[in-house]
Amino acid sequence: MKLQQLRYALEVYRHNLNVSEAADALFTSQPGISKQIRLLEEELGIQIFIRSGKRVVSVSQPGMAVLEISERILRDVQNIKNIGSEFTDYDSGSLTIATTHTQARYVLPHIVADFVKRYPKVRLTVKQGSSADIAQMVGNGEADIAIVTEKLDEQPELRKLDCHQWNYAVFVPDSHLLLECRNPLSIEDLASFPLLTYESAFQAGSSVARAFEKAGLDHPEIVLAAADTDVLKTYVRLGLGAGLMAKTAYNAETDKDLQAVDVAHLFEPSPVWIAVRADTYLRGYTYDFIEMFSPKLTREAVDRILYMPIVEDFSI
Repeated sequence: MKLQQLRYALEVYRHNLNVSEAADALFTSQPGISKQIRLLEEELGIQIFIRSGKRVVSVSQPGMAVLEISERILRDVQNIKNIGSEFTDYDSGSLTIATTHTQARYVLPHIVADFVKRYPKVRLTVKQGSSADIAQMVGNGEADIAIVTEKLDEQPELRKLDCHQWNYAVFVPDSHLLLECRNPLSIEDLASFPLLTYESAFQAGSSVARAFEKAGLDHPEIVLAAADTDVLKTYVRLGLGAGLMAKTAYNAETDKDLQAVDVAHLFEPSPVWIAVRADTYLRGYTYDFIEMFSPKLTREAVDRILYMPIVEDFSI
């Protein structure tokens, strides 16, 4: 059994059982991957993947167990490498951050610029997606840390580092009728206009959904939902409706043709977390990036959260 065989099998699974895509991701050949996986299956005496002809169509029950263990093994191998690198190449390596478009576009630029100046030999990668997508990236090892703005109840293997909070604002052109409404804006007034907002804004349990439910209002008319804040702004400018977006996304220079109406009084603040796997060995520069993003998260504070033993309470 070789680590390479485990990596090949896991990559096929991660690419929705598409061997060609897995081969491209690993910069190798499809026949080579297929051969190594079959050798692994022969050694184990089980089928990891169920095939129909030459196509992989599903994962067997024992195969799923093999893949889960393989993921842990490969993660531990990477942790061992990280420990060695921490002492031999403490200021070089790679760091992959998964985050939302709003964070990547409006919050991270100056932090990333400062980090690159401090660690010029660290290869930094920023991946974007929904909160669910980026949490999954960290969970399966595609990213080292995730900066998320929604709940992570479905990822119990991740530890959350509380950073700060953000509030909503309504973005409208200078001539929009919403600007004629009372000040402060009421949720009834807001509900009377077509809205453009994030795909997750009205998910069950979100601060926006709770606010409308508390007011006894049905969901307003949503003319466009998108993950990209700049896309939402584009259609706000075209007059499709009022944009309900993160207040931090307003840029006084580039958004001179828009006004941002503060609606923090209507919606509860939304938390921002950094999520990491508790079993991941963090490099020194990763600790520094986390502290640059949220100064209260020093290395000592992060270690207390990540590695503090869980105390079971059996009292009744």
